[in-house]
Amino acid sequence: MLSIRNLTKFNDKLLLLKMAVALGSGILMGMTFAPVEAWYLAWVALASLWYLVCHKPNFNSIIYALLWGIGCYGLGLSWIFGIHPMTWMGVPYLASLGIATFCLTFITLWGASLVILWSLMLRFISSKPQLNPFIRAILGTACWCLLEELYSLTDLWWTSLAMSQSPHNLPILHLGQLSGPTTVSGAIVLVNGLIAEACLAFNRNRRHPKLTQRIWQSSPYISSAIASITILHLIGSNLANRPLVEAIDSSLKIGIIQGNIGNEVRHYRSGYDLAIENYTRGYVELAAQGVAAVITPETAFPYRESQIKQTSFYQEILAKKVTVFLGGFGEVGNKITNSILTIDGEGKVISRYDKWKLVPLGEYIPFEQYLGKLIDTISPLDSHLLAGKFAPLVNTPLGNLIFGICYDSAYPEHFRRQAQTGSLIITASNDAHYGVAMPSQHQALDLMRSIETDRWTARSSNTGYSAIIDPHGRTQWISNLNEFAAHAHTVYRRNTQTLYVRFGNWLTPLLLAIGFILFILPSRSKTET
Repeated sequence: MLSIRNLTKFNDKLLLLKMAVALGSGILMGMTFAPVEAWYLAWVALASLWYLVCHKPNFNSIIYALLWGIGCYGLGLSWIFGIHPMTWMGVPYLASLGIATFCLTFITLWGASLVILWSLMLRFISSKPQLNPFIRAILGTACWCLLEELYSLTDLWWTSLAMSQSPHNLPILHLGQLSGPTTVSGAIVLVNGLIAEACLAFNRNRRHPKLTQRIWQSSPYISSAIASITILHLIGSNLANRPLVEAIDSSLKIGIIQGNIGNEVRHYRSGYDLAIENYTRGYVELAAQGVAAVITPETAFPYRESQIKQTSFYQEILAKKVTVFLGGFGEVGNKITNSILTIDGEGKVISRYDKWKLVPLGEYIPFEQYLGKLIDTISPLDSHLLAGKFAPLVNTPLGNLIFGICYDSAYPEHFRRQAQTGSLIITASNDAHYGVAMPSQHQALDLMRSIETDRWTARSSNTGYSAIIDPHGRTQWISNLNEFAAHAHTVYRRNTQTLYVRFGNWLTPLLLAIGFILFILPSRSKTET
């Protein structure tokens, strides 16, 4: 009886240890994102979860996956708590705290759900007897890529594993030119899987009296992991070191204004006046430097399209005759859009880009027809925005350009489609009150979009970071946080077409097809043999 009790205690302690390992490794993955940016941890942080799921597939694998997801996404998305306090929007302090807590909890669990689904798929794959570990590594990678692709079709998407490498590991980010960001995510998962398979092989032979024999049994997998990470970086380095050949007639001098107007004042009369003052001053300064166009941040002007002509800023457009991409509100009937208005030197609004991916609860009410009244009680929205079209063709005096507003940056397919005709990326955002982590992650996303599409990017943010990024992901200029800036920089329009721009994410279905064929064929592990 005593031995059974001791065995039970041992098993309980072992379970707690495994849970701690799962949570800890998830936290390590969360540390790869800003503000820590320990990008190198991504290449080992998933291996322990892979091992726990495949070692003894059972219900506990769901618990391990949940804890790993909480550690990763809870830390990586903790910046969302920066929306608190929202007293400046008229939301009571306690209600604001509740909203922020709910948002952080929900998006953390939403991210963890991806990991849980992946663990279930990996557990099913592992249920096949005598499955070759290399085949399991391919299938596990394909499943993760598939889930990232599916989740990127939803309204809640931000932290792919690929973002863990941005902005520091530029060679590996260039794999995104081949088949998008899931190529980078797949590379990370594959290396982690091979490391885990090496550990599994070592543990399978734990009864072997010779340690050298156990090491020999695991060596094919650890060698494959080292070879994979080396070859992948060499391929990426080759892409990253290709010279940028720019046509002289493709150059443009672009001006960027960072107004530095906090959200706590921008919705009041004083904020309106400060917006007019700062953006007018910046526009005049940049026009004097001979820029071809000026970019302002998301909703830089808290005015509707029909009200712009009543401002002193508009009078300066008529006087200086420099095109401006103005962040404001468009009008569609009795509804409004979060928009970038293209106003030419004659003061005409010749085109408009409307934000495509709106923020749930922040800019629109999910399932408004059914849950509108209920969610209205916890949402700080006074009005609901209308979403724009997916990957529209936006013509400007500078040609067809690629546009994105804030949350759009997390959706690579939106930029890929526009890059088939667009020659330059223009993004506008407002990351005020989120601290350092969120602006850094936003910069990292735009950097990835620049590499994937082989385009220059000019990004304007209200309080930072505003930046100029070249097609190799090198930041040519970046602003400081929380200060006014008016910067002019030469960029280039490009019409190149990467494999990703041409064919999209072709790698995921290819991996799934190869993995499925290998899975249904009779296979036997060398180790088991």
